[in-house]
Amino acid sequence: METQVMIDDSPAPVLSKLTATHLPQAVALSSEMGWPYRAEDWAFAHALGDGLALELGDRLIGTAMRWNYGNAFTSIGMIIVGKEFQGHGYGARLVDALLAGVESTTVFLNATREAFDLYQRRGFISTGVLNQHQGVPVLNGASSQQSRVRKAEASDLSLIMDLDEGCLGMPRTGLLKSLAEIGQLTLISAGGVASGYAVCRAFGRGHVIGPVVAQNLEDARTLIEAAISQLSGGIVRVDTSADSGLSPWLEERGLKCVDTVTPMMRGTPPQTSLQTRIFALCSQSLG
Repeated sequence: METQVMIDDSPAPVLSKLTATHLPQAVALSSEMGWPYRAEDWAFAHALGDGLALELGDRLIGTAMRWNYGNAFTSIGMIIVGKEFQGHGYGARLVDALLAGVESTTVFLNATREAFDLYQRRGFISTGVLNQHQGVPVLNGASSQQSRVRKAEASDLSLIMDLDEGCLGMPRTGLLKSLAEIGQLTLISAGGVASGYAVCRAFGRGHVIGPVVAQNLEDARTLIEAAISQLSGGIVRVDTSADSGLSPWLEERGLKCVDTVTPMMRGTPPQTSLQTRIFALCSQSLG
């Protein structure tokens, strides 16, 4: 008869597929960590990817998710272990199970300070610094560039997908379709031709602006300013790389840098366009 492994006099947690029935407990687990995910935020991420649940009896004590972009790229995130269960290697167990089956793909993630070494030991390398900006925006006058921004129509979605793939080097068709259903998409034009886009949607304690794809810093600011102008107050979040040039301006607008994480990658970098770049992420998990 097989002997059951015991830790702290308790049965070993069981790893299984994360399903919709786990999501209420997942919300509570992320809240315990200080992550303000709503039930809607979990449902959005879950519908787009594959997840793992770590359970002790009927109790969810850990989660992990991954999202595939085409056949060559994967993003991983929402890796959580309940506070009282940390220190037993459960995070490593979740990560290893998550990475199984995607060995041939390029994998992206954003690592907290605590998890950096775990990912580094698995072959991930740092690719920069990501700043999380958050706050209630300071009121600002209308920019002369706002006339270049317009609300995206359903017929613009294929154009937005092309802008996104050219910028990132990977297809994110499912993500963008889902963002179009729940968020406000805007386009900015250069010479009458759409040259960038932004998404604003409800998330966490307020709204998140991202992805933001643009040709230059001025256009990125204009897209973000246009999104803020459509909101009736409240907290706004923007996740941007430290080298994007956006951080000083976001600070001036009242969106303080409240945290930093380390973007990491394992595998072959995607081939990206030099004409546009990504100035803000959809989320730290989804990229």
